[in-house]
Amino acid sequence: MRFSSLIFAGLSLAAGGAAVAAMTGAPVLMAPQNMHWIAGTGPAKGTSGVVFVGDPNKSGTAIIRVKMPDGYVNQPHYHSHTEYITVMQGALLFGTGDAVNKSKGTTLPTGSFIMVPAGVHHWSIAQGETIEQIGGEGPLSNIPIKRTGM
Repeated sequence: MRFSSLIFAGLSLAAGGAAVAAMTGAPVLMAPQNMHWIAGTGPAKGTSGVVFVGDPNKSGTAIIRVKMPDGYVNQPHYHSHTEYITVMQGALLFGTGDAVNKSKGTTLPTGSFIMVPAGVHHWSIAQGETIEQIGGEGPLSNIPIKRTGM
């Protein structure tokens, strides 16, 4: 929901250890102090992410976390897959549509869950430093809404 393919490319490289463990049938254990956060680039500049399972650029299940600073705006976009989001820290102002409209958003505090069906146009704004966990069947796309008349 929040990321460009540029952050996914970096996250794919960071996922190597988890992928190897999964292929050998070993449990994947990752304590917070051992998470290797990768800085976002392009539209995701200012965020950072870590991959837990899979490769977000390839087919198959992928689970990632993304850390966003207070006020970070995830511009309107949609996905070619269903997206599952859990707010791990902070809060998200979440809304649907082709433009950010804070008055029509819903504040979702820590512990909240969001399921966004494929093709639904949506946006979000971090309230406080926010960490969200995102899962879905890859590749995890992030397709920006093209604005007309600008």
